[in-house]
Amino acid sequence: MKINRERLAANFIELCEIDSPSRREGRISRRLQQIFQELEPAAIIEDDSAPLTGSECGNLIIRFTGTLDLPPIFFSCHMDTVEPADGVQVKRVGDLFTSAGDTVLGSDDKSGIAACIEAMRLLRETRRPFRPVEFVITTCEEIGLVGAKALDPKLINAREGYALDSSGFARVITHAPAANRFTITVNGVAAHAGLHPEWGVSALILAARALAQVPSGKIDEETTTNFGTISGGTASNIVPESVVIEGEARSHSKEKLTRVTEEIRDIFNNTIADWTDSTGSAQGEPSVNFELRQDFPMMQLQREDPVLKRVEAAARSIRMELSYERAGGGSDANIFNGHGLATAIIATGMTNVHSTKEQVELQDMVDLTRLLIALMTEPSC
Repeated sequence: MKINRERLAANFIELCEIDSPSRREGRISRRLQQIFQELEPAAIIEDDSAPLTGSECGNLIIRFTGTLDLPPIFFSCHMDTVEPADGVQVKRVGDLFTSAGDTVLGSDDKSGIAACIEAMRLLRETRRPFRPVEFVITTCEEIGLVGAKALDPKLINAREGYALDSSGFARVITHAPAANRFTITVNGVAAHAGLHPEWGVSALILAARALAQVPSGKIDEETTTNFGTISGGTASNIVPESVVIEGEARSHSKEKLTRVTEEIRDIFNNTIADWTDSTGSAQGEPSVNFELRQDFPMMQLQREDPVLKRVEAAARSIRMELSYERAGGGSDANIFNGHGLATAIIATGMTNVHSTKEQVELQDMVDLTRLLIALMTEPSC
């Protein structure tokens, strides 16, 4: 099946030039609904997640019944982009797409969306039989997978699918870590630093003592931690009463993730417990609050899993060689896997993502479209 390269390119450019930073996805959502409506879906569903995410719109589920008696699958993309994303203009040199200005391009993740649209257009034009398929297009992925977290998984009929959202090409991501986020609030006692500093307890000093002891960076091949922001205090002449630290831990091992998180919590608790008032003049005692929340669950697929065997067969049918890799970041696929929806990640060809040097090659989007068509049409897949 011959891919309409120029139509794919034009659609990709159009999507990129519809600004859609996280929580401002209303315009692109409306345009996507128009495009998919022309392709005669069985249903276009916009969920009621907007009040939860703060987006201008909900997540989209576009459902096509199909004519092959095969289990349904879904393809997931996200419609939002990172900043800077106002006034995106696409520059095309040959078959290479970049941003023409000081914005991101938006190939993350509009390269995936464009391939989904072109694949379905070709199937409709050629009347080639295809399996039941759903396109799940989420909001607010770039700010913590917020749209996918707010999506009711019962809205997705398929039990397996593919998230089209990774850099490089011909890569399938099979493993991604789970992540915990924590907000640590160290409470001290304020005092005038010039008159009676001994009356105070410095939350900043206590936080620094704890941070000097915690595991940070790459712990082992499966586990990382990071402390990204610290804020607190009010003025240089006031002993800081409160310091707030935001951090995270990630691991491909649940046991290691639990262990390193508990170690960080214990270090902060012990630092506060070990505090002593050397002058006997402090007007109170310090305390600490450790707020823990799971950011996203683990993703672990095995080569014998049907979702991976299917994409391997599809790639083989079009003579494409895939690599299978682990990732260090999270994506909507983590959320779907956490709901019991086996989801692998397929790279779309985008590179230098989350920067103004973002780029993608047309040939990679063409080949991605070929792979999607194979996944939807090959009975052996």
